[in-house]
Amino acid sequence: MDALLTALADPARWRLVSLLAERPRSVGVLAQLAEARQPQTTKHLQTLERAGIVSSQRTGQRRIYALRSAPLRDLAAALNGLADSADQVDGPRGTYDRYGLSLRAERLAAEESGWADGRSFAFLRSLAGRPELVWRHLTEASLLARWWTPDDLRVSELVFEARPGGRIVNEYRDAEDADGSDLTAGRAEGVVDDVRPGERLAYRLSPLLPDGSLAFTAHVELNLRPTETGTDLDAHWRITDSTVDSADFIAGIEIGFGQSLDKLAAALAADAHDSVGTSAETDPHTDDTRSAQ
Repeated sequence: MDALLTALADPARWRLVSLLAERPRSVGVLAQLAEARQPQTTKHLQTLERAGIVSSQRTGQRRIYALRSAPLRDLAAALNGLADSADQVDGPRGTYDRYGLSLRAERLAAEESGWADGRSFAFLRSLAGRPELVWRHLTEASLLARWWTPDDLRVSELVFEARPGGRIVNEYRDAEDADGSDLTAGRAEGVVDDVRPGERLAYRLSPLLPDGSLAFTAHVELNLRPTETGTDLDAHWRITDSTVDSADFIAGIEIGFGQSLDKLAAALAADAHDSVGTSAETDPHTDDTRSAQ
């Protein structure tokens, strides 16, 4: 594929391919139609032949070149596959486009400090696991790190002191920046306001601008309610202290925190599945255990 792309990248060779798509032609005719010298045309055709794009045969004193369609169809299929991946519904490109629309709207609105104060966001997720397990995922750093960033980011530093007045630090990087050589994607700092284990968690969290100042303050409330199948998590964000430079951050709250909650739901569902599997394997009253005795 690399040789094919390299061969087609040259405009002169692309012109020859276009001419051969019409019908097989001799070197001399191709040179005339392409308005090029014959030695140069011959070299281009040889490059295309080595890449498998054209074939040739000698007829009398002339060499006739013909286009091979199979490599072009393979390339077209590969390109279509890339386009399909990029256009998949609710895929990364769709998220990127939605963020772009939100970003443009927020930047237009951010004319002066306080422009977003009072803005609120609400999220609701029905989660597997009892409130006690959900609470651990909300407050224990090792479990928080599994879900507390959007899909394309990873936690690189995390502090969460689950007590009133406790400190919060969440630094994150690109998910594919394995060695930390790229710039930090972002950092947020905050403080815990209210802790009612298994019921309610409230904290303030402020993303930092590149100069270290606060972009805005998010007042976050997480309320847990037990259900027959697990726990309903009701999350509310309220914005204060918004600066003009906070538009980029606020534009990503709905998408970003929504993705984080989806990751939380997936993590809890996996934990619940593993717990059921472990119980079935170790319960002496299951059919599998009895059959093994």
